[in-house]
Amino acid sequence: MSDRDDLVRVACWNVEHNGHAGHRAGANQDRRHLAMDILRSYRPYIMLRQELTHAALDGAADLYEEAAAIGPLQCFLSPATPESPNPTAVFVDTSMFEVLASYTHVSNGWHPITNPVVRLRGEPGTKPLSLASFHLCSYDPATREREARRLVTIAAGGREVLIGGDCNSYPHRTDEEVVPLPDWSAVTDPNHFHHRTILGPDGAAVSDTRPDKILAGRTPGANPVYVELGHHSATDLLEEDGFAATASLWRSDQGRRSRIDRLYATARVADALVSFEVVANEDVAAVSDHALLVASFDRDLLRDALTPTSVPAAA
Repeated sequence: MSDRDDLVRVACWNVEHNGHAGHRAGANQDRRHLAMDILRSYRPYIMLRQELTHAALDGAADLYEEAAAIGPLQCFLSPATPESPNPTAVFVDTSMFEVLASYTHVSNGWHPITNPVVRLRGEPGTKPLSLASFHLCSYDPATREREARRLVTIAAGGREVLIGGDCNSYPHRTDEEVVPLPDWSAVTDPNHFHHRTILGPDGAAVSDTRPDKILAGRTPGANPVYVELGHHSATDLLEEDGFAATASLWRSDQGRRSRIDRLYATARVADALVSFEVVANEDVAAVSDHALLVASFDRDLLRDALTPTSVPAAA
């Protein structure tokens, strides 16, 4: 994929500890450099990244190295927190998009949400597109629910939005999924059980699907706030990858692999999607316990999606 084309490619990836060995900065860099090689091969115009561990150190040297190696891309990094050194980031190719603003959502969550706002370059009449990289709380369902409601708020007021990240929870339309929910009797990590389950109506523990239902579930009298792009690609574009598992590529004590990494978009933006890929090959698995998601949008369809609809003149 050496040449640019009319497909707007979006990569979303949780690179475990940003390719560092454990949480140690300056450790072996082979995984981090392999991650950059993989991402560069897809030539994304937008990257939604999670676990940018230590990326702010040394004047954010790792962050800028990644942006230059893959792009050049403009990068936006949320702060790490006292509880977690694993922030989120968004990278944008400014040959395709002009940056209008950048926000960081910190309060009432686990990892801050990185939220730049862009517009298609050379298209002054189009609406802004809000982008967000998120990493929902790994240990607390109640926090994940708050974070999902914050992500819903990004789309308030008719904004067009594209978001993605590690949901640490499961799709809510379980009867349509190919990858089943965890069999908790086969999960030998007790922490994982408490982190990923909630109490069901009968008081028994069930898999947490609430964030996906908040983001992509119907509400009385209204359509969902977002379209979940994996589900959309599988059911509307008939692509097998849409329902593919994304984690865990490494661990066996947390049961079968699951589809916890997801991309969401407002309906008009989702209509511009032309392909969706879950990449979990040997190179990806050598880098991270999460698969790489690559969504491709037709640029002309995306421009149309971001063009305000005309309002009929009054009679």
